[in-house]
Amino acid sequence: MRLRALLETEALGLRLLGGEEELDRTVRGVMTTDLRDPSRYLSGGELVLTGLAWRRNSADSEPFVRILASAGVAGLAAGEAELGAIPDDLVSACVRNRLPLFAVNEDVAFATITEYVVRQVSGERAGDLAAVVDRHRRLMTSGPAGGGPDVVLDLLTTDLDLRAWVLSPTGRQIAGAGEPLAPGVCAALASEHLAAVRTGRRGPHRISIQGITYSLFPIRGHGRGAAGPGARDLRETVLSDWLLAVEADAGDWPAERLDLLQGVTQLIAVERDRRDAARTVRRRLAQEVLELVQTGAAPAEIAARLRVAAPVLLPGLGAAPHWQVVVARVDWESGDIPGGPVAQSLLEEILVDPSVSGPEPSDRIAVAHAGDEAIALVPLPSLSGDAGEDKGPDSALHADELLAAVRDPLAAGLADDGRITLGVSAAVHSAEGLRGALEEARHARRVAAARPGRVCAAGHHELASHVLLLPFVPDDVRRAFTARLLDPLRDYDRRHRAELIPTLEAFLDCDGSWTRCATRLHLHVNTLRYRVGRIEQLTGRDLSRLEDKLDFFLALRMS
Repeated sequence: MRLRALLETEALGLRLLGGEEELDRTVRGVMTTDLRDPSRYLSGGELVLTGLAWRRNSADSEPFVRILASAGVAGLAAGEAELGAIPDDLVSACVRNRLPLFAVNEDVAFATITEYVVRQVSGERAGDLAAVVDRHRRLMTSGPAGGGPDVVLDLLTTDLDLRAWVLSPTGRQIAGAGEPLAPGVCAALASEHLAAVRTGRRGPHRISIQGITYSLFPIRGHGRGAAGPGARDLRETVLSDWLLAVEADAGDWPAERLDLLQGVTQLIAVERDRRDAARTVRRRLAQEVLELVQTGAAPAEIAARLRVAAPVLLPGLGAAPHWQVVVARVDWESGDIPGGPVAQSLLEEILVDPSVSGPEPSDRIAVAHAGDEAIALVPLPSLSGDAGEDKGPDSALHADELLAAVRDPLAAGLADDGRITLGVSAAVHSAEGLRGALEEARHARRVAAARPGRVCAAGHHELASHVLLLPFVPDDVRRAFTARLLDPLRDYDRRHRAELIPTLEAFLDCDGSWTRCATRLHLHVNTLRYRVGRIEQLTGRDLSRLEDKLDFFLALRMS
């Protein structure tokens, strides 16, 4: 534990008198002494408690403090019960020897401080908790999880004063002890964890955010990337494994405590495996509906299957009047790794609102996979307003919003050899529309795949625009087309600073209106006419013709 933790515990009644810059020192033990020379009992790293009975006059402080500093103690805590205020000569001696000094309120017994420190650093205490965790693990393995991950996290808090949270790979909080973490902190922790795993760094991984140090432990279930001769490729699980974030610096922990935390991760992994197994029914329903849609089954048959699926996906809410289809794909640049199962697990997480804690929201998502694709069937419950109108489509998913909160963690997990592309269909209100929704989502995903970046998404609204066509223009054709039209203008701008390119963009954006364009650019209309004339002269085009306007518009979009 760190000295800083002592000040943060109000029950200890400590007040810092000096050595604020040394508060990150590690405390490895505690000793109470009133000997003038306690060096033979010190091994380094102790918090020394003293009632000041060794001090007869001001000259005694410097030798006593020098002995403690030479022995490498972490800090000194002096009681106020004997002399009242701590003597100035002791404060000065500690400052000179860079020894942190605390005053102990006379109402606080040294035994209270000793017990707290021992609880923090004692491997024997951690062993006691390890036995509790082991019993809890056996109970969870043999029957229903009594309380899930929150139970074991509460054990860490009550027995070791450790605050901890279970996070998904996208940074969503699944379980926690105490106050929930801020979304930005969760995303940063997930990003650091995934980046560390992808670079092969040994855990636990440590990160400091806003002055607080966290230690990150991977949670891997049975067969989920476990080491051994038949170990799976790390990339098959890195985007789906949970992680345990502990508010502490595990760098100075004894082996017993590290072993304890590994046991905690195994315990939580049992619950993770159980919840993965519970998804089997929903995945099977999605697979059945998908097969019916892709084989061209009659709408009545698809509708019947949807009526079976709705109560499972929307318990207590009846049938879903609207559905959406989301298609995702994970591609790796090297290696023969099946992308479908990876995308399936990832999509089940992405489709959960990142602001919602707990694992339960994912119980309403059905995701199948076909080849390297994952396909989600997303029910939109009927939302009735005051007038009773159906507002189902208003709750529809939007491509950019899906990835906005999880883009950074996913990019860290993909490193430099993976990509995630995602497409979202419009909401449909009947079984007849599902086949079109599936094709729409697939087309949107292909539009996303044509864009640069590791994590890309596109929605159905982009399929009714020129942006659907531009990404599929071959690079050589794109370069030749834009160079022929725009290079003469760029060269002229470089030589004369004439701003012909910005003028062209504004002119097209104003639909060729001289007055509106001149106002936007803060130019006289005659100046604008001169610039447009120069553009036409340099390119041989006529901006009064629709065809030439369209060519310039596309060239600017592709440049």
